[in-house]
Amino acid sequence: MSMTIVISGKGGTGKTTIATLLIQILSQRGIVLAIDGDPSSNLHMSLGLPLGDTIGSVREEIATSGDKLSPGIPKQDYFELKIQQSLVESPRIDLLAMGRPEGPGCYCAANNMLRASIDRIAGNYEYTVIDCEAGMEHISRQTIRDVDILLVTSDVSMRGIITAARMKELIGELRSHVGRVSLVVNRALDKLPPEIERAIEGYGLELIGTLPEDPDLSHLEIKGAPLSELPQDSPVRKGVLGIAERLGLV
Repeated sequence: MSMTIVISGKGGTGKTTIATLLIQILSQRGIVLAIDGDPSSNLHMSLGLPLGDTIGSVREEIATSGDKLSPGIPKQDYFELKIQQSLVESPRIDLLAMGRPEGPGCYCAANNMLRASIDRIAGNYEYTVIDCEAGMEHISRQTIRDVDILLVTSDVSMRGIITAARMKELIGELRSHVGRVSLVVNRALDKLPPEIERAIEGYGLELIGTLPEDPDLSHLEIKGAPLSELPQDSPVRKGVLGIAERLGLV
């Protein structure tokens, strides 16, 4: 049975780092579909994989084509073919990049096709991990549905915690199914400030873990090196492993 984990949150809070390390951890247990939902498309760098074609242009082609596509193939089949061609494959991890946002026009039909395609493809994997752009774009548009675990990331700031709380509130207003919503506070000191702890409790957020600053991670980010080079005893790597354990993923 496939499990879908989404990482979202305020910009600059380490979503891609957390997604990458979680993908690497889960790839030791099964085959993972990694989806880069950020238009900047940099998850591939952290994973050490090449960047293939993104599906943003395919969605735009479908949305603006009218009846110009070949009548010999249904649009849904064409969409799924193009998505399969966009997959970057490796032994334990396959990568799909969503690409840039669409231009002007109505994309409802194209988004519906994209959603159906992702649902079908993801069913072939033990795990699907989605590194979202800042905010709730893909969930609010229901491009991504039936999420088992939503990890909302924050830094040690009241703005980050409030953003996380608003995301949790938005989930309750949508038709998308999200099983568990948990908070990860990144770049934390040994103990969270009392104000942040009170805010987390007051907003009813489940704090699943905190992650420290990590000099080794900073060096890799400066070089643009993949996180597979991060030492096994790295505090951040060990922290994400602890989160995965508390979520029952390992």
